[in-house]
Amino acid sequence: MRNTLAYGAKSAKSPLAPFSFQRRESGPHDVAIDIKFCGICHSDIHQARDEWGGSIFPMVPGHEIAGVVTKVGSAVSKYKVGDRVGVGCFVDSCRKCSSCEAGLEQYCDGGMTGTYNGLERDGKTPTYGGYSNHIVVDENYVLKIPANLPLDKAAPLLCAGITLYSPLRHWKCGPGKKVAIVGLGGLGHMGVKLASAMGADVTVLSQTLKKRDDGLRMGAKDFYATSDETTFKKLQKSFDLIINTVSADLDLNSYLGLLKIDGQMVLVGVPEKGMVIHPFPLIMGRRSLAGSLIGGIKETQEMLDFCGKHEIACEIEKIPITKVNDAYERVLRSDVRYRFVIDMASLT
Repeated sequence: MRNTLAYGAKSAKSPLAPFSFQRRESGPHDVAIDIKFCGICHSDIHQARDEWGGSIFPMVPGHEIAGVVTKVGSAVSKYKVGDRVGVGCFVDSCRKCSSCEAGLEQYCDGGMTGTYNGLERDGKTPTYGGYSNHIVVDENYVLKIPANLPLDKAAPLLCAGITLYSPLRHWKCGPGKKVAIVGLGGLGHMGVKLASAMGADVTVLSQTLKKRDDGLRMGAKDFYATSDETTFKKLQKSFDLIINTVSADLDLNSYLGLLKIDGQMVLVGVPEKGMVIHPFPLIMGRRSLAGSLIGGIKETQEMLDFCGKHEIACEIEKIPITKVNDAYERVLRSDVRYRFVIDMASLT
């Protein structure tokens, strides 16, 4: 066992504070990683505050992990000491169901093992995440980070990056496709960069125009304010694909009207409450409404390699761990461009 330093929440009502626990020793198939950076995802806040229900306390959040390998087990073949690696939203799965066999471990029939706020495959040992200085993970759930990507800017790719890459690839984003990204936040800005690199014609749909220059710099060709009612009239039947990244309660019926015939709208943001969908916008355009959850290990590695090839990384604000509670409040105010990343050197 190895003593591990971290920041964690003791309950849904308590702020994150220093916390220590024992990580398991590395087994034959395990990789031990010194965590250098960890991104802050909005889902960290939801779970640390038990807003989705079922949270396990004490909790150490964090599933956008970038670090360096310090030890490998005797049976490890994919990694060596000194490798730059990442860990994403899950650290295990059943490995036997049709989803796992298809490389879609995020949809594991038995439930993926979350990097935090989850239980190991024994069903009783809680998992602790990346707001810590060290983690041990089976080599099959570790990712290689390309050498040309800075670790701090690569960390959020392990969630924000794959959350956008997977639906863009699945719904065939590419040359000749008109794609709209709803929201230019931690998720949305990655959608703009990735869709642009894939060759699509990209439009940002944001509440206001205050981030317009950023969106165009990242690769968008157009930028519209959804607070302007004329936007929805002007852009009727404009897009092949819309990715909705926001967690706010939107009138999805209005957005569905922006799709071409056979267009798809994909949800990756999770609002606090359910939304009402009327059948007519779907029926009248043979449109589809879908959702997408991160990506499997193979696809996540593909995403990282794609980002390395195109020199795509997250735009971040780096903070010490002592500022994590302030960062949570700023995320809720949308006061970050575009992802907070914790420098774990500040933990000690």
